[in-house]
Amino acid sequence: MDDPLLQRLDAIPGVNRVTIENVLAEIGVQMDRFPTAEHLASWAGLCPGNEESAGERKRRRTTKGNVWSRRALCEAAWAAGRSKDTYFQAQYRRLTGRRGKKRAIVAVAHSLLVVFYQLSKDKPLEYHELGGNYFDTLDPIRLRRHLVKRLESLGYEVTLAERSAA
Repeated sequence: MDDPLLQRLDAIPGVNRVTIENVLAEIGVQMDRFPTAEHLASWAGLCPGNEESAGERKRRRTTKGNVWSRRALCEAAWAAGRSKDTYFQAQYRRLTGRRGKKRAIVAVAHSLLVVFYQLSKDKPLEYHELGGNYFDTLDPIRLRRHLVKRLESLGYEVTLAERSAA
């Protein structure tokens, strides 16, 4: 792998060289024809549908798009969802409980495509892993309330005290 773009894309968890080659063969290296990552996701068929009639949402299927890039990204999303202590694994586990496995995979594939877009568009940009605890650090007060509620629902009485700095 002598190409710097291939090396940067290979740093993404769940993505291997075959996936990179398939996606770049379908999308191309020049990202100028896509103004934003959302345009690319729509072209690839990895964005949610938005069919609405009389203020009621009718259908939430993904849009039709490029079958080959979508398939390669979903395959990479399955691998990224099973990787250890990564952002994509945390995203997959977070969405699986609410939405189901397949919808979570499409969401992770969408996130992978956004990372592909950003790394391909900005040449000096490198991939930086956010970690498996990224969503826990976003709002620690909300997480604390949630965990206290879970313990109370299991029948425990919970009292919290600040830890003294040692």
